[in-house]
Amino acid sequence: MKLYRICFLGFGNVGRALARLFVSKSAELRERYGIEWEVVGVATRRMGWRASENAIDVTRLLNGNDETATVPGIDEWLARAKPDVVFETTSLNPETGQPAIEYLRKSLQAGAHTITANKAPLVYAYDELNELAIAKDRRFMFEATVLDSAPVFSLFRETLPAVRVRGISGAFNSTTNIIMETMEAGRSFDEGVKTAQELGVAETDPSHDVDGWDSIMKVCAMARVILRVPLLPSNVRREGIRGLDPATLQAARAEGRPYKLLSRVIVNSDGSVTASVRPEQVATSDPLGGVRGTSLAIHFELDVIPGLTITSHRPNLQSTAYGLLADFLNAVN
Repeated sequence: MKLYRICFLGFGNVGRALARLFVSKSAELRERYGIEWEVVGVATRRMGWRASENAIDVTRLLNGNDETATVPGIDEWLARAKPDVVFETTSLNPETGQPAIEYLRKSLQAGAHTITANKAPLVYAYDELNELAIAKDRRFMFEATVLDSAPVFSLFRETLPAVRVRGISGAFNSTTNIIMETMEAGRSFDEGVKTAQELGVAETDPSHDVDGWDSIMKVCAMARVILRVPLLPSNVRREGIRGLDPATLQAARAEGRPYKLLSRVIVNSDGSVTASVRPEQVATSDPLGGVRGTSLAIHFELDVIPGLTITSHRPNLQSTAYGLLADFLNAVN
């Protein structure tokens, strides 16, 4: 039986869902994998840098009753907690990826397997962080960044050797799906935002979603990791959904070619890529045409497989948390 000391860097909705998942899977982790675990550190803007040499009571942590002592910053946090694994779920910064990149760098330098749900570090620092992980004989993993728990990066790492990717397309954003479907029903953009917020898929400020930034970061992350092309957000053609109105969306749906916010990466003959995120009409018979509600999908065009589509049906916080848990198991095993 192996005991792993784990830390949560960020403890919002996803981090809390992951903690609950660890609790519910404890017996299975112990019996099937020989794994015990304990939380020794949690850090958020509100809570500060809480770290302990001994296990933190997860029930009290989830109930908001934890009184673990705080330390000044991440260096002291890592030194006191001495984690085997750090889960990073802090806010997205699409401009620079900071401070998440620095947090991940320090976690790897401290000798911890480092697992993130944050797309920006892949865009701006994947090579550095991956090389650092290799040098430290640790894993840097990030399956939850694109399609929640559905396999994207692990698909190529583990099961599709020697394939050549010719193109990637996807419907990557639940918020825009909900907003456009609400408008198809004759309601307003603002009502669509409210619906998405009530479902828990949209932030208080939904700009990253509706203006295409969330999808752009996913496109750039896949280009960097899967295609080995350093694609930056400024090189992606971007158009959000604010220019669409209910009448246009209703007419498109009636035509059988509804609008979706689609992300595309095309690999050119010279190995460079052309990428876009914009609303497009797509036939309901298309692999991405049937994606509705909170569901997400990605479609790959490969040299040896004409088309491969993966759909995540109605993912939720537990789905995202499972992506992090799966990375944990793959890292420590």
